[in-house]
Amino acid sequence: MYKEKDKASEFEQFYLPFGGHLRGDNRWVRLAAIIPWEEIETEYKKYFSKRIGRTAKPVRLALGSLLIKEKLHITDEETVETIRENPYLQYLLGYESYKDEKPFDPSMMVHFRKRLGPDAIAKINELVAKRYQETVEAESGEKKKNQKHHDANEQGNQGRLIIDATCAPQDIRHPHDVTLLDEARRKTEKIIDTLYAASDLTIKPRTYRKQARNKYLNFIRGRRRTKKEIRRALRTQLQYVRRNLRTIKELQNKVPSTTLSTKQRHDLIVIHEVYRQQLQMYKAKTHSIPGKIVSISQPHVRPIARGKARAAFEFGAKISASMTEHGMIYIDRLQWEPYNEQEDLPVQIEKYKQRFGRYPESVHADKIYRTRENRAYCEARGIRLSGPPLGRPIKETAENKKLLRQLRKIQRIDEAIRQAIEGGFGNMKRKFSLGTIYEKLQKTSETAIMVCVFLTNCEKILRDLFMHFLFLLGFKPYKSALKAVV
Repeated sequence: MYKEKDKASEFEQFYLPFGGHLRGDNRWVRLAAIIPWEEIETEYKKYFSKRIGRTAKPVRLALGSLLIKEKLHITDEETVETIRENPYLQYLLGYESYKDEKPFDPSMMVHFRKRLGPDAIAKINELVAKRYQETVEAESGEKKKNQKHHDANEQGNQGRLIIDATCAPQDIRHPHDVTLLDEARRKTEKIIDTLYAASDLTIKPRTYRKQARNKYLNFIRGRRRTKKEIRRALRTQLQYVRRNLRTIKELQNKVPSTTLSTKQRHDLIVIHEVYRQQLQMYKAKTHSIPGKIVSISQPHVRPIARGKARAAFEFGAKISASMTEHGMIYIDRLQWEPYNEQEDLPVQIEKYKQRFGRYPESVHADKIYRTRENRAYCEARGIRLSGPPLGRPIKETAENKKLLRQLRKIQRIDEAIRQAIEGGFGNMKRKFSLGTIYEKLQKTSETAIMVCVFLTNCEKILRDLFMHFLFLLGFKPYKSALKAVV
């Protein structure tokens, strides 16, 4: 059940029992002003019944709490306490007056991430970012310029599209095949204990848990491990897990099906798949397999090959993002299985056309996107793809010296433009939690990623509005920067 809340009062009318009033230039007041709460609530309340069930928390409270947690980079418990202490945060959540009490239990933050979901956050991000870009174009007269350009150009391409892909690492232990099997063995031992306690057996099945644990510790504490030692440790742990799984199957036939908890049943399904994958890799003498599970508690996480100097693999979700010339970031694809991002270029261009009604004039991407298929796709739509042209490089002669200088200048400018999305990723990974996602479930992790992107766009809007305010006050050095932004 959802009850629509009355329109929130202005910050001047926000009641403070200890006197005074809220400042209009506060960062939380300014953030609340750029989010269309009424439109979001109109869509949000469609998912609830008007009569049945308990009354749900308002969408402003749910979304605002996620934004607070992400911006301050704190835990769910700290988020609740911080809201209780700060009247500006309570105003952001739609309160009409300050209340010295907890707004909700910290466990509700998990429900907020589930209830809103990544799709809803993505729609909110689209709404705010598109509205801001249209406002900037209207103020700078770009709409008229675009119309003239459309009349002069048959295809009417306008604007820049910057695309790239990155990985959002998940907070998991660095995976090792032997360590993963040891964890599976320990979990199966606890499941055996639960089933044995519920059965009428007088003799407990053997598990050799102390012996298995000592063998694992002796292996993992070694400084240098040879291939022969690794295979021996894998074979040993596989044998213990196979024995435990066989014992569990026998015990399950003697006890009620409700003996195990939901989590234990889920872990047992994952462990069966882990054992199958590890046995297949052991026989094939390899360490990779499609859909490889690297964490029993988070089986949706996959290794993503990144080729970075620090680590060849990262473990988390892979995202394909696009950025407009005004700095707004959109997530066009979020997937846990690894994929080649070059295949996303046509999809991202078509999504740009859906958002703004036209194709971009240029697309700025790194080398992996510059395939023959992508070049042909862009050429057919009058889009310039950044990077050097195909074919043999132009020889550096006296006749071609001027042409080469122009081409190199264009390539430098294209690369400088492309760096904007790299900076956006760096900002989200350092300032926000995109560098390490701490949520455990697949859906809540996706929601956290989308909140990072949405908050990054909101901060970009607030920053541009502040600089525009300085420009109106006569801050002359900002004129060149305003041209670069607008």
